[in-house]
Amino acid sequence: MVVLVDDAGTPIGTQSKATTHGSATPRHLAFSCHVVDVDGRVLVTRRALTKQTWPGVWTNSFCGHPAPDESLEEAVRRRAAFELGLAVDMIECVVPDFGYVARDASGIQENEHCPVFIARAVSSLSPNPDEVAETQWTTASELALATGTAPWAFSPWLVEHLPQVLPHLAADTQRQIVGEGEHA
Repeated sequence: MVVLVDDAGTPIGTQSKATTHGSATPRHLAFSCHVVDVDGRVLVTRRALTKQTWPGVWTNSFCGHPAPDESLEEAVRRRAAFELGLAVDMIECVVPDFGYVARDASGIQENEHCPVFIARAVSSLSPNPDEVAETQWTTASELALATGTAPWAFSPWLVEHLPQVLPHLAADTQRQIVGEGEHA
């Protein structure tokens, strides 16, 4: 089940995920998350080729839909474990009001109120092949350059929200580096 929302992101009902996504998708609640590691790197993933929407496209670390009555932070932890086999902490919502509408090549529309999070990796990766085809650790500046140079190779939500996330991402990755150095 996904949570249907109004234009302000206020829940107005639920609907099965299977019947939500189509050519005229109703606005629903989702989230995107960027994962950073103790070396200040940012994780990007390539969506599995079997994904219903945007297969094979590079995107932020992971995305998902919170279940009814599940907090966004709980959903972030659940999807990190499911998609990447990854435990995360220091979960922070950096763009609470992000939303977008986009249509992929198959004609399926996304219509999401999609807060964006940053979280810190606290375990190793073990990607679920049904969700993730590839992973790559990079820097915030390399990611910005890549999405600016070849936006067609990335998910539309990443391209659209990244400018708002970059200042937080740069600050967060710097905190990871400084924080680890102090404990060494």
